[in-house]
Amino acid sequence: MTRNWRLFASLGVLATVVYTVNVSPAVNAACMLVVAAGSVWACFAGPRRHGAEPPGAWLLLAGAVLGCLVGVLLRPAVQNLPGLWPLLADCATISSYAMLCAFLVTMVRQRQSLDRHAVLDTLIVCVAGALVVGLLLAAPAAEISDRPGPVSFVAGLYPLFDVVVLMLLINLTFTATTWPASLVALMCAMASMFVGDTAYAIVGANGITYASPLFDAPFLLGFVLIGVTALHPSVTRLGRAARPPVQAWSARRIAVLAPALASPFVLLTVLDSPSERATIAVAGLVIVALLLVRAIGAVRSQAAAQLRAEHQAMHDALTGLPNRRETGEKITRMLSRGPVWVLLLDLDGFKMVNDGWGHDTGDQLVIEVGRRLRAAVPAEVPVGALGGDEFMLAVAGDRADADALVDVVRNCFSRTFPVRGTELTITCSMGLASASTPAASAESLTREADTAMYRAKAEGPGSCTVFDAVMHDQVRERIELEVELRKALGRDELTVAYQPIVDLMPGVPAGAEALVRWNHPVRGPISPALFIPIAEDAGLIGAIGDRVRRESLRQLGEWRADGTVGDAFYVSVNVSGRQLLDPNLPLVLAAEMQAYGVPPHSVAVEMTETVLVDSTGVAGRVLFELRELGCQVLIDDFGTGFSALGYLRRFPVTGIKIDRSFVTGLGSNPEDDEIVRAIVALCHALRLSVIAEGVETRVQRDALAAVGVTRGQGWLWGPAVPPAEFARHWHAANAAALAGHDRD
Repeated sequence: MTRNWRLFASLGVLATVVYTVNVSPAVNAACMLVVAAGSVWACFAGPRRHGAEPPGAWLLLAGAVLGCLVGVLLRPAVQNLPGLWPLLADCATISSYAMLCAFLVTMVRQRQSLDRHAVLDTLIVCVAGALVVGLLLAAPAAEISDRPGPVSFVAGLYPLFDVVVLMLLINLTFTATTWPASLVALMCAMASMFVGDTAYAIVGANGITYASPLFDAPFLLGFVLIGVTALHPSVTRLGRAARPPVQAWSARRIAVLAPALASPFVLLTVLDSPSERATIAVAGLVIVALLLVRAIGAVRSQAAAQLRAEHQAMHDALTGLPNRRETGEKITRMLSRGPVWVLLLDLDGFKMVNDGWGHDTGDQLVIEVGRRLRAAVPAEVPVGALGGDEFMLAVAGDRADADALVDVVRNCFSRTFPVRGTELTITCSMGLASASTPAASAESLTREADTAMYRAKAEGPGSCTVFDAVMHDQVRERIELEVELRKALGRDELTVAYQPIVDLMPGVPAGAEALVRWNHPVRGPISPALFIPIAEDAGLIGAIGDRVRRESLRQLGEWRADGTVGDAFYVSVNVSGRQLLDPNLPLVLAAEMQAYGVPPHSVAVEMTETVLVDSTGVAGRVLFELRELGCQVLIDDFGTGFSALGYLRRFPVTGIKIDRSFVTGLGSNPEDDEIVRAIVALCHALRLSVIAEGVETRVQRDALAAVGVTRGQGWLWGPAVPPAEFARHWHAANAAALAGHDRD
């Protein structure tokens, strides 16, 4: 199609040259017919080939070409006929103008280009154009007395038709940020046809309706350019909305407006009759009025845009509440008047809402929380949205006022939030910080409230903590640990230890759980309970999980190769919710198992119950693919999170690990006995394996065996140890002796 427009342009220009030479009427007619027919074909084929919108507009343009062609061909034949016969050619030409205007209107609407400022600019140009053609061409043509009145009237209308077309074309170009080749070709086509109409208007002012075939050459060239417009690949850009800023005064726009503004002054120098000067004065006043309206509109638009920008800079885009900067300025003003308490809150479990119901639901929840907070507190209490799911409030007064604010906020979360057809129940963790001197800054208050809020999160959902100086050291300690943890990953300081998972009777290892350990070169061993939450907050848990998984698979492959463990022995590795959101995890795990010679049945994947909320998302699909590989899928810490039959049935779970909190009271607390008995019955009904965590005494072991638990894990059989120590203690050759020792 790219070659088509070039070929069409070349042949069209050649035909125009032949037509201009005026070899004979037959040759001229042939050139006109070929070019016009080609242009009509182009209006059908080009937009359809490139998918230009809207398709109906190009049919109008094709009809305009046909109407103009009929008018050009009829005019020599009817121009000397008596009466109203010359109007036959005019009827065809006027219908061509109508379809051309309809085409331009359709394109303007398609581009969403009905912009008030562009319309004003267009009107300025058109008033000036109507003034020029009306005084210099239309009026003289209409005053010809030696022909029928309707013929003179129609002859005077042609320049005004051109003004209407010019108005629409200018509106189309003023609202285009760039001028594609198709738009340039269309502009040139209209300009060429405008030249032809101007030539007819000039001779028509002297009473002549047709002078020479040369007068039709501009129309022939216009047909060629219309064909190029339709065939060029950029034709698709004509129908795309592409509006520039309304206050943009480009050089091209000024180049069009300047002659329009100058036209009344130029006409005053060449026309001197009172009626003409009066007409020029009226038109000049209209142009000045339009220009003033345009300038005032541009200033107002600029002011409105600036106000919108200032509002956006000071408010949260999602909730519309003041952002951190605006709220901070309000707190600064409050500090100048007395003590201030800042309350910072964060939604508990917000990530699970996003994962389970989608980010649209999460965004709507944040909006509803913001509305409820703003409606619940007095107007003088600032309510700010800090982004994400964090909000900040401030109240002037003492501790009692702060406690009252906390109660109001808690009451906001005591009711469910109706969001997108779902009733969501959620809590928030809150941090409080206070200052009583103007020397304190809003930034430091916010930072302290943020620190207290994170402490509240650690204490449990719905907690509220007041900042104290000790928290500074704890925050600093946490930051330092995060920095050291990043270094530890780079220095390979993290190791993997293995805790046996034992068949209760006879007490031999069925598998082992791979657990990460960190022995800091200066601080010494650091508890996973301390650095794992830091890794999760810092986004390092994925890298740590990948490292532990690869190392444990490598170690299992080595143990299988040297006979340390048998074929039924498996290693259980923990995966975080972040890792399960990686759709490539099953492929990566399959490649690692193949690389280390580990069969899928020797690998168990453990995750917490909170992952089960995303039962239809990426995590769910990843778990199904892991199960299809042949890996075991275990739920860790069962009973402490979202325990539900629905989750166990929807997911490809193969077993659960009973949380240690239910194992501790076995043999002494009847309630724990019944809970464990119920869990075991549930698992047997669903054909799931059961592992008890935290087994520390033989009493617990025997109680577990009595209710049907077959496997356990805990200090009764030893802590997690390095791989070499694990191999020494649990080598297959020692299994029988160890089992006999347990029975003693």
